[in-house]
Amino acid sequence: MITSRRESHRGFTLIELIVVIIILSVLAATALPRFANLQTQARIAKLNAAMGAMKGASALAHAACLAAIPQCTAIPGSGTQLMEGVNVTMINTYPTADASGIVTAAGLNVGPNSADGYDVAGGGGAAGDVIKVMVLGNEPNNCFFTYTAPGPGQAPVFGNLTPPSAAGSTTGC
Repeated sequence: MITSRRESHRGFTLIELIVVIIILSVLAATALPRFANLQTQARIAKLNAAMGAMKGASALAHAACLAAIPQCTAIPGSGTQLMEGVNVTMINTYPTADASGIVTAAGLNVGPNSADGYDVAGGGGAAGDVIKVMVLGNEPNNCFFTYTAPGPGQAPVFGNLTPPSAAGSTTGC
């Protein structure tokens, strides 16, 4: 059977192509907001992970300090504690609120170009000093929590995550 030249070069009609483009546009419009929300949720989860690491490191450093003989408070209210081969600066038997204290104890890699995606602001080696731990992303200054170094006889204070919840949040993290 011989086919005509017209039948052998058959392609898609303009209507078929327009329908496919419309279907792809609808799928993209539905998936894009979900993808953007996943990035926000991922940054909030990363922030929760950093807070968990710091809470655990704080408790471990405190326990190691109390168990050490002599205790890590060679100077009243301050000193260092060896953790994983690294000296962690301490204040009132807990890590200080700085890079050589709680950040080192938690093993976080921080900085504007950090491979872990964390940065810090503030902090210090005295009681009551506050360090802000931020997740790099859309707006790091709106996606953070704080650690406040303890005073005598107190425990450190961890501030709430900012933003407080991911429900309906489209800014910040």
